[in-house]
Amino acid sequence: MAAQLSAAHVLLALAVMFVWGTNFVIVKLALAHLPPLLMAALRFLLAALPLVFVLPRPRVPWRNLAAYGLVIGAGQFGLMFFAMTRYISPGLASLVVQTQVFFTIGLAIFASGERVRPFQIVATLVAVAGLAIIGSHTDGHTTTAGVLMVLGGSLAWALGNMVSRAAGRVNVLAYMAWSSLFAVPPLVAMSLALEGWPRIVAGLHDADGFTWGAVLWQSVGNTMFGYGAWAWLLARYPAAAVSPFALLVPVFGMGAAALWLGEPMPAWKLLATALVLGGLALNVLWPRWRARLRDG
Repeated sequence: MAAQLSAAHVLLALAVMFVWGTNFVIVKLALAHLPPLLMAALRFLLAALPLVFVLPRPRVPWRNLAAYGLVIGAGQFGLMFFAMTRYISPGLASLVVQTQVFFTIGLAIFASGERVRPFQIVATLVAVAGLAIIGSHTDGHTTTAGVLMVLGGSLAWALGNMVSRAAGRVNVLAYMAWSSLFAVPPLVAMSLALEGWPRIVAGLHDADGFTWGAVLWQSVGNTMFGYGAWAWLLARYPAAAVSPFALLVPVFGMGAAALWLGEPMPAWKLLATALVLGGLALNVLWPRWRARLRDG
């Protein structure tokens, strides 16, 4: 297994980060027409169909597929889409959701009984300082409720990471497609209960070509291309060589929000971004830096 990505594969990793980062802006624009829970339900419906008729079901227990669909569908995307309606800006959402790294580490440590390493404590404190700055600057673009909802979505993502890890080595596209089947019913039920049938009908009626393209993009761009290419890279290179690229998701996300939506970038937001990304970078890269220093 090669240690460093080839130039072509670096471009592929950057393309995945671009798709994942700019998707926050695409979601925000589509939410102008579709209710958030309905949009999440449609996203997972199109992620499941027609792939479940083409790809065989992964050899994992049904309860694993159901758990992943529930926590990722109703948890991560349900909360995140709802927050992005009016509670948090897409740029900051792309940043805050990356705290799933720390939730994943915490859950893994809790499950395995391992001790927390000092650099992980420092990295977490640095990122929390950035989140505290965001929470103290609520305005028309971001609210405390929005930050908390995206943090809840991050925790759900981390739980999904634990569930998918328990599934072992499987076909990622097949796993995403079959687990998506279990995300649709709870999202539809919540949409009916919280958004109501009249709002659902009005949203479907008002949806234009861009809106349906955005929903399709959630499935084709993010799931089929994004997760598929990411899994392909992880199968060919060490995780330490691939995972740092994920730090670019909020860079693309915040850049796209500023460029396309005119999202303001005041000094406090830049400082918060530097702290959160700095904490993430320290957590991801410190083991590699220390190994290089040790080896001379």
